[in-house]
Amino acid sequence: MNPFDSAARRLVSGAPPGSPPQVRPPAGVVLAARTPWFDLAGCAGHRTVRRQDGQRVGVDRMTLGTHHDLASVTKIIATTTALMRLVSDGLVDLDTRVHRHLPRFAGHGRDDVTVRDLLLHRAGLWEWHPLYIAADDPEAAHRFAEELPPRYRPRTERHYSDLGFILLGRVIATACGVELDQAIAELVTIPFGLHATRYAAPAGDDVATGAFDDRIEMTMLDTGHPYPVPHRSADFTRWRRHSVHGQVADGNAFHALGGTSGHAGLFSTVPDLLRYAETLSRYREHDQLVRPEIAEEFFAAGPDDQQALGFRRYPLRVAGRTLTVLGHPGYVGCAVGFVPGHGIALALAANRLLVDGDPVPGDALWQELLTVTAAHIRHTRG
Repeated sequence: MNPFDSAARRLVSGAPPGSPPQVRPPAGVVLAARTPWFDLAGCAGHRTVRRQDGQRVGVDRMTLGTHHDLASVTKIIATTTALMRLVSDGLVDLDTRVHRHLPRFAGHGRDDVTVRDLLLHRAGLWEWHPLYIAADDPEAAHRFAEELPPRYRPRTERHYSDLGFILLGRVIATACGVELDQAIAELVTIPFGLHATRYAAPAGDDVATGAFDDRIEMTMLDTGHPYPVPHRSADFTRWRRHSVHGQVADGNAFHALGGTSGHAGLFSTVPDLLRYAETLSRYREHDQLVRPEIAEEFFAAGPDDQQALGFRRYPLRVAGRTLTVLGHPGYVGCAVGFVPGHGIALALAANRLLVDGDPVPGDALWQELLTVTAAHIRHTRG
C-alpha cells in the first residue's frame, strides 16, 4: 500500500493527532501528489452518507474521479488564475482602482481600493454577508455587494473576504464583456485542459455530497458567529433542508448568485486539480498562458507573509529546505497547491461536513497531505 492510501484510510478512521476529542473524521477523502520523483494518490471512505436505522451510514465509495464542490478553491482556480491571464495580456492592471471596473464601488473610503488590495484581502470589506437575504436575484446581489460599506479601514490589515472575490468575479466579467462562467471557461478551464471543472454543477454522476443541508449558515445567522450580520435564519425561507448533493454548498453562490461566483461555485475532480497545479508548478514552460514575470508577481508574499495575490502560502519542509506551496483550501474539504518551479502539485478532496458533531478542520487534512508528501519525497530521494 502506498503511503497516500495509508494516510487516506487513517484520516477516515479518526481525526488527525492533536485534534480536540469532539472532532469527527470525514466520510471520505482523496490525497494526491505529483512530483518529479513520484505520482501517487490515496482514496478511502464514502462520497455520501445516509441515515439508516437511526445511524449515519456511508454509501457509494469515494473514487479518484469523484466530483467535488471546490468551495473557496474557486478563488484561485477561477478568479486568481483568470486575473493572472488578464494582467498578463494587459487587459487588467493590478493597481487600477476597483471603481473603474465597478462604478458603484465608491465612497466610504473605498475610492482608492485596487484590484491588488482585493486579491490580498486588504480592502477592509466584510468577510461575509448573507446576500440572499438582501437580494432576490444575482444582479441585485452584486449591486448590494458593491454598495455595502466596508467593515474595516481599507489597506490597514488582512481580513479574508468572500465579498472581495465576489467583486473580483465581477471585474473579470466586466473586463471580458461576457458572463463569468464563459470568461472562466475561455481563460482557465479550456486552456488548462480542465475538462471536469465547471460551475454550478458537477460534470458527472460520481459526485460527493457536500453537506447535510443549510444548517451551518443558519447557525451562523442565529449565533452571529463568526460575523455579526443583522439577520437571523428566520429572515430567509428558501433554506435547503435536504442533502446538498450536486449543488454548491455555499449559500451566497447557490441562493443569490445562480451557482456562479468569484468566491465559490466550481466543481472538479482530483485529476483536474493536479493538472491545474502541475501547470502552475511549471509556469515557465507555459508562458503562452501567463508571462513568467506576472506569475512571479502573483506568487510573491504580500504585506502578510502567508498571503500572496489570491494564493495562500504554506511551508513544505523537505531535506533541510523549506519550499513554499502556493494554494488554497475550500470549506467543504478540498484544497490544491503547487511549488512554483519545482514540478510539485498537491490535491486534497474530502466531504468533511458529513458528520454529526464538529468536522475535522480542513487545515488539518491539508497539513496531513503536506506531511505525507514531504516524507515520501525524502524517502524516494534517499
